[in-house]
Amino acid sequence: MAKASHSDEWPQMRIAVLAAASVRYFRQFGIHVKEKHAMRNIMIILFAMSVIATTSTAHANNSHGEGYRWLPVSGTGIHYFTTAMIHSQEATATGFIQRSTDIVELDGDIKGRVLYHPMSVFDFVAGTLVNTGHQVFSGTVLGSAPAMIYDDEFRFDVNLATGDTIGKIYLMDPVAGPKVQCELDVVGTGYTPEGDATVAYTGRCKLKQ
Repeated sequence: MAKASHSDEWPQMRIAVLAAASVRYFRQFGIHVKEKHAMRNIMIILFAMSVIATTSTAHANNSHGEGYRWLPVSGTGIHYFTTAMIHSQEATATGFIQRSTDIVELDGDIKGRVLYHPMSVFDFVAGTLVNTGHQVFSGTVLGSAPAMIYDDEFRFDVNLATGDTIGKIYLMDPVAGPKVQCELDVVGTGYTPEGDATVAYTGRCKLKQ
C-alpha cells in the first residue's frame, strides 16, 4: 500500500484540529458534539466554499462564455442639444432639475446612435451640471452585427463656467443582437456651429472574436 505523503496528511490534520476546537467551543455552552460529526460538517462547509469560489471566479473571468475578450475602442460623438425634447423642469434651491430625451451619435470603433434620457441637475451656486439616468445604444461595435445595449449607470459632470465635460458610460446590459459590453470614458471637445456638443471617447468593449 502506498504511503500517504505529507501533502495528503496536512489537510486532514487541519480538519481534525478545527473539529477538536469546535467541540471544545460548544462544550463551553453545555452543547455536546461528537468530534467525528464536527469533522464531517467542517468538510461539507469547506467543499461548499470551494465550489462557490470556483463558480464565482469562472463567472467573473468569462461572463459570456468562451471566445469573448475585451478590446480597446475609441472614437467621437455629437450630443444633439438642438433637437432635445424637454419633458419637465423642476426648480431647486440652487438651480433646477431637467428631464429630457436626447440623441447622441457615435462614430469610430462604436458606430450608432444613443437614445439618451438624462436627469440633468443644474446647480448654479456650485457651477455644475450632473447628468444621470437611462440610455440605450443601437449600432455596431468593432464591425459587429447591430446590437442594442442598455445603460443606467452613466454619469456626466459639466463645469458650467468653463464647459469642461467628463463622463463615464457603462453599456453592460445587452438587449438585442450580439452580446456586447462596453466601458467608456468620455471628454467634451467643443461645440458645432449649431450649438451641439462634441465629445471623444476611449475605453474597452467585450465581444466574441
